[in-house]
Amino acid sequence: MTTELPIPSTRPAPGTLTFSAPRRGKALQHLADLDMAGRRAWLTELGHKPFRADQISRHYFERLITDPEQMTDLPKEGREELVTGVLPQLFTPVRTLSTDDGATVKQVHRLHDGAMVESVLMRYPGRVTMCISSQAGCGMNCPFCATGQAGLTRNLSTAEIVEQVVAAARYLRHGDLAGGDAGAGSTEEALRVSNVVFMGMGEALANYRKAVDAIRRLVDPSPEGLGMSARGITMSTVGLVPAIDKLGREGIPVTLALSLHAPDDELRDELVPINTRWKVDEALDAAYRYYETTGRRVSIEYALIKDINDHAWRADLLGEKLNARGRGWVHVNPIPLNPTPGSKWTASRPGVEQQFVERLRAHGIPTTVRDTRGSEIDGACGQLAATV
Repeated sequence: MTTELPIPSTRPAPGTLTFSAPRRGKALQHLADLDMAGRRAWLTELGHKPFRADQISRHYFERLITDPEQMTDLPKEGREELVTGVLPQLFTPVRTLSTDDGATVKQVHRLHDGAMVESVLMRYPGRVTMCISSQAGCGMNCPFCATGQAGLTRNLSTAEIVEQVVAAARYLRHGDLAGGDAGAGSTEEALRVSNVVFMGMGEALANYRKAVDAIRRLVDPSPEGLGMSARGITMSTVGLVPAIDKLGREGIPVTLALSLHAPDDELRDELVPINTRWKVDEALDAAYRYYETTGRRVSIEYALIKDINDHAWRADLLGEKLNARGRGWVHVNPIPLNPTPGSKWTASRPGVEQQFVERLRAHGIPTTVRDTRGSEIDGACGQLAATV
């Protein structure tokens, strides 16, 4: 029997940071929590031949199935007990909304203990992007973010992160996302050259080990993982400097996205409270070190907020700071803010947004306004979960 975790009843005080997740019951152990050696050892402990781990891994990561009846290569006697024991149901979809003629689907999932997380699936020409969560809630407390204002409920396990992507692959394979062809095939075909972005609920680098292990499950070749390209994975962070440096040493060439939102410490202290611990220049220095270590161009995420951070002089300051560290290492993504109900924060006016972009480009900074989807389906991160 599981006990549901309550969502924090009060919002965190302004500026408060939460790094340690509240205590919770033991997570359900799942095949995807472990690498192949760990899975074989686990199956051996359960009294099975170690090669059963390879078989079940192939069903989960290649065939995208969890139904014991479909795993006919396993002995019929004890099959259901074995499969349900190592592939427990990690979450249940409780609400699904779609827009863009069915090409964007947002889901809120209830985890085994009652915590809620969101994920978004978006089809673009030639690819599908999956936005996933790494925590239920978030402890970074950015005032314009619905998730940050809800507070941190708990960290997700490695398997809970991975299952969001596997579930999306099943969704694609069943032909449930508009704009693509249905039908079986390889995992790569099911994922449609998918990109995965850690831009859902939570600060992934505050759940470092589980998030990095999840990335390894995504990029490990089948049957150990999904066999995705690390270059199709983006890790977003508000700027946990030591964790950025640690990620650079992992040897996984994922893209780093730094959620900056202001180029000056005075404003960023207010918009991104982690800035009270690691300042703008420290975060940018860490981002540049990541580029030097991995060779991967860094993205700077910048939510444009009307009359708050969208001034032309701030675009100039950002351009100057980025160029001071070199050329060709960075790309800026201005993002029209997706406002939450009752919030004083709203998106910049189109003309102001365009001027901001033009000023960055005048400094030679590659700049692309982020395509925003799903505003009519509670598109802001954390907004849908809060309504369930």
